[in-house]
Amino acid sequence: MRAVIDRPDTELVGLYVYSSKKEGVDAGDLVYRAPTGVKATRSVDDLLALDADVVVHCARIQKDHTVHDEDILKLLRSGKNVISINGNSFPPAWEERRRTAFQEACMAGRSRFLGTGLNPGFIAEKLLSTVSSVCTRIDHVSIHETVLAGMIKSPEYLFDILGFGSEPGAINLEDGSFAASVTLNTMYEEVVASMADQLGWRLECVQRAHRMLPAKRDLEITAGTIAKGRVSHVDWRWRGVVEGKERIALNVSWAVDPEYSGEHPDLWQVSIQGEPEVSLQFNVERPPGMPGSTTAEQMAVGGSVANAIAYVVAASPGLLLASQPMPYHQP
Repeated sequence: MRAVIDRPDTELVGLYVYSSKKEGVDAGDLVYRAPTGVKATRSVDDLLALDADVVVHCARIQKDHTVHDEDILKLLRSGKNVISINGNSFPPAWEERRRTAFQEACMAGRSRFLGTGLNPGFIAEKLLSTVSSVCTRIDHVSIHETVLAGMIKSPEYLFDILGFGSEPGAINLEDGSFAASVTLNTMYEEVVASMADQLGWRLECVQRAHRMLPAKRDLEITAGTIAKGRVSHVDWRWRGVVEGKERIALNVSWAVDPEYSGEHPDLWQVSIQGEPEVSLQFNVERPPGMPGSTTAEQMAVGGSVANAIAYVVAASPGLLLASQPMPYHQP
């Protein structure tokens, strides 16, 4: 929202919200900006009636990765381009029925659909393709993301949805009833497929090696307390198999304390085994003295969306790939 409002080359014309408390509130008031004259609505029909070029879809991710599809399809059929930050970065990996529905909606409205963001959207889709371009041979690629989640305020989100504070072994990360597992497997197995596609490899399958690790001591965090021995670290790990061998490793580690990851872990580590060997540590940071509590990661997601707008509007109608180049666009 701030990325759109603050740029001189974009104009906010509508805002959809899911909370009744936000309905009717000026968009500027919701994000600590001057009034915009745009009032939040809970009616999709209100958005469909607007003369808008692009709709940025930032709904909270849910267990069913397709729960918002019908709303998005309506927008695409109406002629509005849609940018999503909830995965959707590699449509070739979708099941055929879903991919066909989106493609047909784009063709009907002469519109475009793009999934972008940081991860998915940038690290594997753009950064990997850049650093791998210096290699004459690639045997194995690895991406590791570390997310320190101790500042999450919502106990319901941290403990109930993500599983922190549970007894190790009490949650089966392969269980289809655990919402986080369903959502993340759907999202990141798509990323593994994108990585294989960029490298020209035929992906045979994606194997999972998830694990939960116990706290080594009692931990006091923003959302409450995690007792010693309860889950404080979750490793989501996907392995891409090519020609019978693991050639892709994608890891996302969520931790409420850096006891397993080191005091100052890099946000992302990209490693390539081949000729030459490649190792890259990538971080984003808040500008010194910047007011507010927006994280550097949130700013970077906003930047990835704002810089994609011009690309999306200019592209041919249809499903777009996050791996396509979308550089900084000077407003």
